[in-house]
Amino acid sequence: QVQLVESGGGLVQPGGSLRLSCAASGSIFRIYTMGWYRQAPGKQRELVASITSGGSTNYADSVKDRFTISRDNAKNTVYLQMNSLKPEDTAVYYCNIDLLSGLLAPMRTYWGQGTQVTVSS
Repeated sequence: QVQLVESGGGLVQPGGSLRLSCAASGSIFRIYTMGWYRQAPGKQRELVASITSGGSTNYADSVKDRFTISRDNAKNTVYLQMNSLKPEDTAVYYCNIDLLSGLLAPMRTYWGQGTQVTVSS
């Protein structure tokens, strides 16, 4: 059993900053790619940023130079630092982690419960 717990969402004014965290716990053997997705009302879920086990990162064009993804492997945690937030960043943000729960287990993808980010004056 694996649990992902997200934190850090909230209401912020345009131009402000927030930091999201997602901690994985439970039966974890190895974590591979970790990422953040978001879904705004009436829109499809989209990739915001991802980071591989080797530290390579990938960002959506809309958040490049504003958002930074990082990970702490000792804590099984992924972070998303969001700066210069815009109203169009308003969405529910979900963390996404690919991991093995055991040496012989297949790789599975787990999702966090989602955290609301609202950018409004």
